[in-house]
Order: sequence, then structure tokens, then C-alpha cells
Amino acid sequence: MENNITKDSQSKNKLVLFYEKNKIILFSFVFLVIIIVASLIIFDKYKKNENKIISEKYIQAGLLIAAKEDDKAYKIYREIIEDKNKFYSILSLNTVLEKNLEPNKEIILSYLKILEKMSISKDQKDILILKKSLYFMEQSNKVEGEKLLKSLINSNSTLKSIAEEILNR
Repeated sequence: MENNITKDSQSKNKLVLFYEKNKIILFSFVFLVIIIVASLIIFDKYKKNENKIISEKYIQAGLLIAAKEDDKAYKIYREIIEDKNKFYSILSLNTVLEKNLEPNKEIILSYLKILEKMSISKDQKDILILKKSLYFMEQSNKVEGEKLLKSLINSNSTLKSIAEEILNR
């Protein structure tokens, strides 16, 4: 019994000694963890706020399209694309293409390149490739469009059947 008490007091002494020797390191570590957690929370709130602002811009541009103010809507869609938002940038490009808001092929291709460079899922990249191939085919560049469709087929994309169907037309 006395042996257990001495072992407990020895282990307490070891802990106290360890604490005394490493007090600055322990406080620094705790402080660092608190800063990292706070930074992550602040960054998450910033991203959510940024996403909310971009979603409001997207809705505003849609309202401008409905009001036949295509130039103003296009400026907003262009801003969204250049912001490189994973969700709204792709939707904005789709609307720009669908409503033919930008007649310049080079600008459209630059938008496609911006979106292709983003870190998005494989499915989203495949959709962009499909969109790009359809755009090429619509702009009388069937050879380039067919190359892109064949690359989708060869990569066993989830859009393989759609690409095959488009090629067989």
C-alpha cells in the first residue's frame, strides 16, 4: 500500500517537473492550436459569405436577363466566372452560352480555360469538356469538337453515352 502511494507521488513529481521544464512550449502549443482553430472558423465564415455574395450576383444577373438588360447581366456573369466559384462560375458560363451574351469566340474560350483550370470534380470537368465540344461544333469547328467528344469516350466518362450519341448524329 505504501508502495502505491510513493509511486503516485513520484509520478506527480515527474509531471510537475515536466510541466515546469516545458511550460513555455506547452503554452505555445495551446496558443498555436487556438490560433489555428480560430483561423479555420474565420476562413469558413469568409468563404460562406463570399459564396452568398456570388449567389446574390447570380440571381441579380438572372433578373436582369428577364428584364432584357443583357449587357448588365453579362457584366455580372463575367465577374462571377472570373471569381472562379466552383458552382456559380459554371452556371454563369452556361447562361452566357445559352443566351449568346458574348459573340467573341476567343473570350468564350478564355472563360472555358479559366474554368478548366479550377480544382473541380471529374464530373464537372467532363461537363465542361462536353460544353466546349458542343460550342466548337456550333461554331463550325467540328474536328475539334469531335476530338473532345472522343476524349470523353476514351476516358470512360459518365458522359460517354451522351458523347457517343452526339458523334453518331
